[in-house]
Order: sequence, then structure tokens, then C-alpha cells
Amino acid sequence: MKAAFLPDRGVVKVFGEDAGNFLGGLVTTDLARLTPGLGRFGALLTPQGKIVVDFLITEAPGGHGEGYLFDCPRPLAQMLTEKLRFYKLRAKVLVENLSDGLGAIAAWGGVPAAPGDLAFADPRHPSLGLRILAAEERAPEIAGLIGADLVDASAYEAHRIACGVPRGGLDFIYGDAFPHETNMDRLHGVDFDKGCYVGQEVVSRMQHRGTARSRIVRIALDGPSPEAGATIMAGDKAVGTMGSTAGGRGLALVRLDRVTDALDAGLALSAGGLPLRLADPDALKSAAKPSVA
Repeated sequence: MKAAFLPDRGVVKVFGEDAGNFLGGLVTTDLARLTPGLGRFGALLTPQGKIVVDFLITEAPGGHGEGYLFDCPRPLAQMLTEKLRFYKLRAKVLVENLSDGLGAIAAWGGVPAAPGDLAFADPRHPSLGLRILAAEERAPEIAGLIGADLVDASAYEAHRIACGVPRGGLDFIYGDAFPHETNMDRLHGVDFDKGCYVGQEVVSRMQHRGTARSRIVRIALDGPSPEAGATIMAGDKAVGTMGSTAGGRGLALVRLDRVTDALDAGLALSAGGLPLRLADPDALKSAAKPSVA
């Protein structure tokens, strides 16, 4: 089993008498499904339905002051804090950015011995394993307690990419991507049967009409990796954008119709002059279809 402290992750806490109802009207995930020890995947969206920030969220146990803990991108933690404070109006809610003292550890590849009370299974993909919220200096201790080898965060990045799970800022741009484009509907990040939240109308429309034109897909590389952000070409036509890569694998945001046409025409794909191919071409047949989280 492996464990890695993730320096790119921060933690925001929301607590107070109205915390559950307050967050329920803002985010894509159903907080009624949360209990301490469980986690959900979700996002805060713009009114136009695009992702402001995505996160994993868990309910804090009583020994940690109760409320909700957001495992989110550290560079966006203060923005998320301020955005939630802006929305709270008269709600009896407090929002704190705990990122200076609390972060996230990922553990995968086995069954942990004693994960502790701020641990939960990553809900996006079974192979992603466990998330443990803790200070960085506790990472060696926690790795020992759960029976894991402590490794560099780059090992987790390679594992995440192999699992086909996107990372905001690398595989898509915050403020410019819809949940369906980043596969949030397939990674249990949108609860379509919950009440209203910011951006819900757009997301529901895409779900019911199946209008997602772009998706993040897994790619395979037989040589050097193109840079993240490089345009993917099929002949002289742009069909997508490169995301993160590691170990001959990668993720890319592609226009489904353009890639399908290119493959049907026998055109090769490349980015930055480097060849690439879809890891699972057959997945394009179902990629445009929505799936319920």
C-alpha cells in the first residue's frame, strides 16, 4: 500500500447551525448522504453552470467541532472561503480556511489498518483508495499506522491519471468547464435528484438532453509526452486539448464529434507534433451519453 501527502490540496471548514441547509443550496452534491467517515465529490458552479471549484467533502465528527470539511485545491481554498462567506448572508454559518495547518493524504493499493477519524474513501473511483485529512508533518506517522509506504505526490498523480480522474487546472480550466465535460456526472459528483443549487438548470439540461459535446478521455502515449495545454490535432483540424500525463498515459479534453470523425477517416492524432492515441476508442460511442451519479 502507498500513501502520499498532496501539497496541492487545502482544507476549508464550514460549520454552524445552518451549515447543512446553506451548503445544500449551493453545491452539486447531496449533503444528506454524508456522515462522518464518508465522503462525496462535488463542485460549486457559476450561475451559468461552469465549475468554480471542485472538492471532496466529508462531515466532521464531533471531536473535530462538527460541520463540513472541504478537501479542495489549495490555490483556490481562500477563494472558496471568501465565496462561501459572500453567499452566507444571514445564515448562521462560519467559514474557515484551515489550509495552513491541515491538508490531504491519499492512500491506495491496499486496505489501511487504522485510518483514523478524518478518513474517508475517495468517492470518485474505487482504485483511488482513501483520503485522510491531516497536517503534513503527520504524514510519516499516519503512513506507518495504516501500513503504507510513504511516497512522493508524483506517484499519486500517475495513479490518478491511470484511473482516468481529471484534475482541475491541468485537465480543465476552472470557470470554463461544465461538470459533464469533466466527467463529474460519471464520477459521482452531481446528484441529479437533490434540490436546487447554483447552476442547476444548465447542468440538468445537459443531463436530460445529452448535449455534452466535449469530454475528458484517457489517452495513450508511445513516446514523449506533449505539454499540458497543447492543442490536439487530427490532420489540420483542432480536436481537443492535452491535460496531465505520466508513465505513457494521459488525459485530454476532446470534442467528441471531431475525434469520432477523425478516427472514422483514419486520421492520426498528435499534440505539439507528438503522436498520441485514445486509450479506449470504443468509449467514444457512449461518451456523449449522460450517466446518473
